[in-house]
Amino acid sequence: MAASRPLTFTELGVPESLTTVLAAQGVVEPFPIQAATLPHSLAGRDVLGRGRTGSGKTYAFALPVLARLAASRGKRRPGRPRALILAPTRELANQIDASIAPLAEVLGLRTLTVFGGVSANPQIAGLRAGVDIVVACPGRLADHLGSGHVHFDAVEITVLDEADHMADLGFLPVVRRLLDHTPRDAQRLLFSATLDAGVDVLVKRYLTDPVTHSVDSARSPVSAMTHHVLHVRADQRISVLVELAAAPGRAVVFARTKHRAKALTRQLVASGVPAVELHGNLGQTARTRNLGAFSDGTANTLVATDIAARGIHVDDVALVIHADPPVEHKAYLHRSGRTARAGASGTVVTLMTDDQVADVRDLTRKAGIKPTTTKLGPGHFLLAKLAPGERTFTPPAEKAPAPAQPRRGNRGSGKGRATQQRGATRTEPKQETRSNRGRRNPTGGSPRRSGAAAFSAGTRAGTRRRGR
Repeated sequence: MAASRPLTFTELGVPESLTTVLAAQGVVEPFPIQAATLPHSLAGRDVLGRGRTGSGKTYAFALPVLARLAASRGKRRPGRPRALILAPTRELANQIDASIAPLAEVLGLRTLTVFGGVSANPQIAGLRAGVDIVVACPGRLADHLGSGHVHFDAVEITVLDEADHMADLGFLPVVRRLLDHTPRDAQRLLFSATLDAGVDVLVKRYLTDPVTHSVDSARSPVSAMTHHVLHVRADQRISVLVELAAAPGRAVVFARTKHRAKALTRQLVASGVPAVELHGNLGQTARTRNLGAFSDGTANTLVATDIAARGIHVDDVALVIHADPPVEHKAYLHRSGRTARAGASGTVVTLMTDDQVADVRDLTRKAGIKPTTTKLGPGHFLLAKLAPGERTFTPPAEKAPAPAQPRRGNRGSGKGRATQQRGATRTEPKQETRSNRGRRNPTGGSPRRSGAAAFSAGTRAGTRRRGR
């Protein structure tokens, strides 16, 4: 028996005005999470949708929000949005708004993003002017609610995206406070990769007789995603990372801390790999600029903390590298979800040193992943297989040998010898200065203005300005 034809967006109930815009963007066939939830959400039911990151949840909630507001008789009023979409990170909020904006424009609807890290005044002005859909991070939106710049009595539909990540970040008390101010009969849609205890509390308290759809679980492996663990020596980890990141195509490198992300970015740029960083120590302007550089191809490598593990979508990310293995398995799965999105294929590589063997084994077991483990070093043939293509980079410099220490009491070991010795000990740090990195940059040109080095410098400036 032949397989049944998947339903189109129109057959699922999406208005023609929206399907036309989707078709113009090449979006013609619904993903499973969309096909499962749209008939119920478009009918006004509360929906609980569970699916791994990259499964297509944005349109699953954006289309019913837009369709409901377009069909509603409600009018736009100052300080009283008609729909709320809550997201855990600024980058995800921007991404959701970018997906919704072209569709909202066709319907004559107005959207606004609200989050911290930027001036509140433009947000207040936008709310005062009247807006239909607010896409927000909970903290800043709660500030506007407390100061009286926004009221939720006109909200017809509320969406919680990546609800489990909001729980992980400690946002649930704020989320509950926001939802308590929305009408009890308003429609609510909640999407999450997992249903941990915190998320379950939200479901029971705020969703009314929800229709539940689980197209997959957080542990579901992606058939088009391959997992490799590379067992490397600690002193060769950077060299192996450079070989992987220097290949053509986009790669996301994950570090455990903000300082580690900054250090890895500098080492990659110093080796001729165009790279930018994304972490919480950056001001919002620098974060937006760096993510833009990664999206438009100015920098092929994004070095990030777990801030980028949820919801950030950039097309054609072929490789995810866990330079530092995460602490727990959910972080591994969400990090890895930056590749093999929406039906594409991808490769996930974890760099593991001797002291991390037990932790990585436990991590992959809990994640339900059976990776291929290989012990290797720089130049191994597998690196070219995992990240194919011609590389152009400068290998990381070997550490300079420690200078010979003069024997105590030896003549000539006075001030002149000490000065010379101090100069020798500065040899390696000097190789890491911006001017030297520029001279080693294979792309040529001014080191302060060329490619990723400019973005790296701008990022550092943004960090200093904000002082976060």
